[in-house]
Amino acid sequence: MAFKLKVTPEMEALTDICVQNSKMDVSLYAKYDVKRGLRDVNGKGVLAGLTQISNIVAYEEVDGKQVPCDGRLYYRGYNIEDLTQGFLSEKRQGFEEVTYLLLFGRLPDEQQLADFKKILASQRSLPTNFVRDVVMKAPSRDMMNTLSRSVLTLYAYDNNADDISLPNVLRQCLNLISVFPMLSVYGYQAYNHYIRGKSLYIHHPARNLSTAENILRMLRPDKKYSPLEATILDLALVLHAEHGGGNNSTFTTHVVSSSGTDTYSAIAAALGSLKGPKHGGANIKVMKMFEDMKNTLHDPKDREEVADYLTRLLHREAFDRRGLIYGMGHAVYSISDPRAKLFKKFVEQLANEKGRHDDFELYSMIEEMAPKIIARERHIYKGVSANVDFYSGFVYSMLDLPMELYTPMFAIARIAGWSAHRMEELINTDKIIRPAYKNVKDEERYIPLHER
Repeated sequence: MAFKLKVTPEMEALTDICVQNSKMDVSLYAKYDVKRGLRDVNGKGVLAGLTQISNIVAYEEVDGKQVPCDGRLYYRGYNIEDLTQGFLSEKRQGFEEVTYLLLFGRLPDEQQLADFKKILASQRSLPTNFVRDVVMKAPSRDMMNTLSRSVLTLYAYDNNADDISLPNVLRQCLNLISVFPMLSVYGYQAYNHYIRGKSLYIHHPARNLSTAENILRMLRPDKKYSPLEATILDLALVLHAEHGGGNNSTFTTHVVSSSGTDTYSAIAAALGSLKGPKHGGANIKVMKMFEDMKNTLHDPKDREEVADYLTRLLHREAFDRRGLIYGMGHAVYSISDPRAKLFKKFVEQLANEKGRHDDFELYSMIEEMAPKIIARERHIYKGVSANVDFYSGFVYSMLDLPMELYTPMFAIARIAGWSAHRMEELINTDKIIRPAYKNVKDEERYIPLHER
């Protein structure tokens, strides 16, 4: 049974006191040259560390000036376009190969890849009665909280949970990479059964299947999926596996790992970060925006009507009235997000297979129109383009993935990057990450209680 606690008038009054005494003059950020969000006024991130794991390129230097360019993403020095083209041209899936690359810094040969897949397959199991005693008990409406709870509970089943020697941390990371799909899908099945009253399915993963194939197998009642579905889900995992050390959840992994804490705590902290709608939950916002759009528009093929809706979004007159066109723009990329470009190559193919070509046409229209409308309505310092979230939610919906699993799918992929960054932090530094905050509160004289 859920807690019956409510926000009382007393709590609201205390909140007012908190706000009154905590709110700061925003001009102080400029006065003291504080980089809010660890970014300068032009959106460039503050250099906080070094990494060899991935690189994001959005600008090129021309005549001593930074000029925006088509976005590029590198995993361990390899262009993501070359990596994906490599395994797709050989008609095979790539998430396991990319995971090996991220963790160990080089591409595996055939035998190394086969051995690595066997290691992951051997780890696809949970402690005895874990599903019954942990996943099935107190099912949550939020799968990310369920996933975090499961990760923290696995600590209790690990006899060497606090050992942060590199071999032990690698063991823990490989196990988490292997079981994240199980924890996510089983968490959803528990929610779907106990909260929504639907049938309960607990399918075991198959040792001979890939991560993407096992997700579809465990999720669907009949365990069936098409080769195209598995290929596109695998591509989604590859594109979400890593994205530089500065994104919020990966930076969280570095910060928490630097304290010397255990792997389960570090990954649970990263999950808490990823859950936020400004990070991993962005594709859900895209999907809900499109639902509102289709319910609002008389003719989704009418360019003028669509343009008017997008303008009203920016003017806080439509959808959630936040003034945003979700799926447009990125903290680093300006001209293009390479992940969105790679995704789009398969989106139309899947849309045709699923009978959703009209939806694809609407997405394509907005991808083309939104940057122009944003440029007209807003004064921005860099270009705007569709990001990976613009298409990922659409892809997941065509794969019949429930919306509750959209952010966990991100986590299933990103655990590979988090693990690589945790290892990198432990290998290269023993310094705890501790940035500075400037106090802007004047000293106060203590007043005895009876005089206040």
